[in-house]
Amino acid sequence: MEYQEGLESVKARLHQNHKNKREVLTTIDHLKRLCMDHYFQDEIDNAVDSCLDLLHSDDLLEATLSLRLAREAKYDISADEVLRKFTDDNGDFKIDHCKDIRGLVSVHDISHLNMGESSLYKAKEFSRRHLTSAIRHLNPNLARYVRHSLDHPYHVSLMQYKARYHLSYLQSLPTRNTAMEELAVAELYLNKLQHQKEMQEVKRWWMDLGLTREIRTARDQVLKWYMWAMTVVQGFSLSRYRIEITKIISFVYIVDDIFDLVGTQEELSLFSEAIKKWDLAAAGSLPGYMLS
Repeated sequence: MEYQEGLESVKARLHQNHKNKREVLTTIDHLKRLCMDHYFQDEIDNAVDSCLDLLHSDDLLEATLSLRLAREAKYDISADEVLRKFTDDNGDFKIDHCKDIRGLVSVHDISHLNMGESSLYKAKEFSRRHLTSAIRHLNPNLARYVRHSLDHPYHVSLMQYKARYHLSYLQSLPTRNTAMEELAVAELYLNKLQHQKEMQEVKRWWMDLGLTREIRTARDQVLKWYMWAMTVVQGFSLSRYRIEITKIISFVYIVDDIFDLVGTQEELSLFSEAIKKWDLAAAGSLPGYMLS
């Protein structure tokens, strides 16, 4: 399947499945976990809006997934109100929900979007306790997914580093969305090529700069510096920003090494004054490695 055909196929799926709102929300969740949601933002916004009635569903997965996606779309919705139907008079989750594994994973996900709501504090404790005890009774594939969700919660993890794992999980399911999976494989491959190209450019710049020859004890960690930029700035169109941010980060480390390992007190004082004044003339008496 061609890349553009894959995009259109997934868009059509989001449009055509509005009668099955649970499936629509599940598809959106997968797209987010595969870091492909930016291709379908208009469709996702419309779908989330059309599925808000699932906030009142008696199904734990439907209600909590709808709540999470709505909050991510900046809807101001009270978790206490949505979760009330699943709790007893004391605000504790009803024990009959402890067998709903996918619902509990969704509860655990939404608990990390807590705005100080008591229901989400209890949701986190309840879901973690029952998921942990259930793992040994689950089929191996679902058990791995639950363990991964507990160890690396959705909203406190970097999704671009989890996308490949989620794709592997989708490929192991009995019911599969081939178009979305093929699109995800292509996306991962294109991202890999893009990052390799950017890394090569940054390496060439760093070698041409020659600071490691001037400052023998300086850190030479181009890959580490690029990882910062790659994590913060995502998307093919922002390639130049990643490269330039990596250069800035490299100078932060080099200046730190100059102060910690190389410069004399007099040199560092002159260097600090030149930076404060932002004046090249004031840097005339600095050693060569500081001028590089």
